[in-house]
Amino acid sequence: MSDFRLYNTLTHQVEPFAPRDGATVRMYTCGPTVYDPAHLGNFRTFLFEDLLRRVIRLRGWKVIQVMNLTDVDDKIIRRASEQGKTIRQVTEPVTAAFHRDREWLRIEGAEFYPKATDSIPDMIAMVERLIDRQLAYVAADGSLYFAIARFPGYGKLSRLDARAIRPGARVAADDYNKEDVRDFALWKAAKPEDERSGAAWDSPWGRGRPGWHLECSAMAKRFLGDTLDIHAGGVDLIFPHHEDEIAQSEGANGVELSRFWCHGEFLLTEGTKMAKRVGNVATVEALRAAGIPAAAVRHFIFSVHYRKQLNLTDEALDASVAAVRRVGEFVDRLSRAAGGTRAMVGFAESLESEASAALFDDLNAPEALGALFVFLRRMNAELDRGGTDVAAVERARGAFARVNGVLDIVPDSVGALAGSIAESEGGKDRSSSPGTGGADGELVAWVETRLAERRAARGRREFAVADAIRRELEDRGIALEDTPQGTRWKRVR
Repeated sequence: MSDFRLYNTLTHQVEPFAPRDGATVRMYTCGPTVYDPAHLGNFRTFLFEDLLRRVIRLRGWKVIQVMNLTDVDDKIIRRASEQGKTIRQVTEPVTAAFHRDREWLRIEGAEFYPKATDSIPDMIAMVERLIDRQLAYVAADGSLYFAIARFPGYGKLSRLDARAIRPGARVAADDYNKEDVRDFALWKAAKPEDERSGAAWDSPWGRGRPGWHLECSAMAKRFLGDTLDIHAGGVDLIFPHHEDEIAQSEGANGVELSRFWCHGEFLLTEGTKMAKRVGNVATVEALRAAGIPAAAVRHFIFSVHYRKQLNLTDEALDASVAAVRRVGEFVDRLSRAAGGTRAMVGFAESLESEASAALFDDLNAPEALGALFVFLRRMNAELDRGGTDVAAVERARGAFARVNGVLDIVPDSVGALAGSIAESEGGKDRSSSPGTGGADGELVAWVETRLAERRAARGRREFAVADAIRRELEDRGIALEDTPQGTRWKRVR
């Protein structure tokens, strides 16, 4: 099998990658700050991470992915204060919206979605260890800071010289006393607005709340241990967030935080980075309302390498809509083919070989898409010729299913047919219909029972239970879509 290679931000090189234990990739990915719905720029990063986990599994490894939900920080507290709410009242609806958008975009669920507010004891323990190692100190008002000057490795990820760092909007925006303007907050002494919004906890240093960077360090350690295989996020997180995570984690634990650091580039709108503060924000909800298929969004994102900037334009989206329409028409045609020609076997082998080689070479999705569309063109020509070779067409269906299992660009209107193609591999071509995906009565009964339990959990606001049920269904190959009319499901594999 081909080597699996990834670009490591830490070394600035594409390097061979394999999980430390040879079987399971332990991956931490920075999730959303849930004060406003995530925009498409955020979801470009989340789609790159979805591609990464799918390609890891294509390579034959298992994945344990942790994606944090930042549910306490300055923006959330400010929003809560403005609206006279608690931070939970602000974050819970936004968290639900994030998962709706994620599911619509077919981003696979991570194994864990920890909330920062559920990991406060872990954060306090990490700060205590940093104090013991003389890497942190208590300021006059009870806030705690990491002493950058006492950590010689600071700057190794971003290639910054710590001596040259100057106070700036994201480095030293804190209002507290510090020994050095470069130092960043680990634990912030509580202010009245923190108390009012439910964003203050007891600690050995008095009432307070965690700094943004501390949250990820503590949650990564809690769920994945001291050293990760991969830490991923957007390029905007390299400095200061990931740099500060390294300082905290390695300072406290004494070992490397992550073997690989992977970062996705920006999504631009007319050449400008997408960001709420400049008003050029495209939301997933807006795309859905405009009738853009989720498959087209995935095609658009994957049409450019994750380490290159991508410009969002109407023309680019229209091209992706047209591209996935072609995919849907092909899937419909392939699902109805009674037989094929021997040439299809060679096309299937070429598709699997070329797409896998591209994906295993630093997630080169554009090349994999190119191989897939060459396959479509060749296969359509053979389907025009007709044929009676059942094994050949089954081989073609299986190859398409494996590659599309990573890219996932079949439009929803033919999603059930794609599931039928996936199931047909091995000679068992099951019929499929919207809603049930051709499932038998026993499976239908089980799915409907689990959906009822999920609805009940959501009604009780037990969202972790509801998410666990969703992941259980996804593990059985059941895709869900929450709509105003209720939850729809279909079997996709």
